[in-house]
Amino acid sequence: MNKSELVNSIAQKTGLTKKISEKALDAIIDSIQEALKNGDSVQLVGFGTFEVKKRAERKGRNPQTGEEIIIPAVKVPSFKAGKMLKEAVR
Repeated sequence: MNKSELVNSIAQKTGLTKKISEKALDAIIDSIQEALKNGDSVQLVGFGTFEVKKRAERKGRNPQTGEEIIIPAVKVPSFKAGKMLKEAVR
């Protein structure tokens, strides 16, 4: 399912127009991104939790030359599915 299909599904289930549904979806996505950017997590009970995890610096290897390189530490977004979502998918 892509974004436009999701917008159509939201519009169908809520009775809202596609334009309003798209604005609502964009607002949700922006709010989650903003919270993660500020270092907060977003917990949607039953659905899951969005959070930022720190990936430590580590050693890697260039596959072409075999030379050892240092891969720098980074922050990455993460999603952990909630109980209700896991059960719905089974």
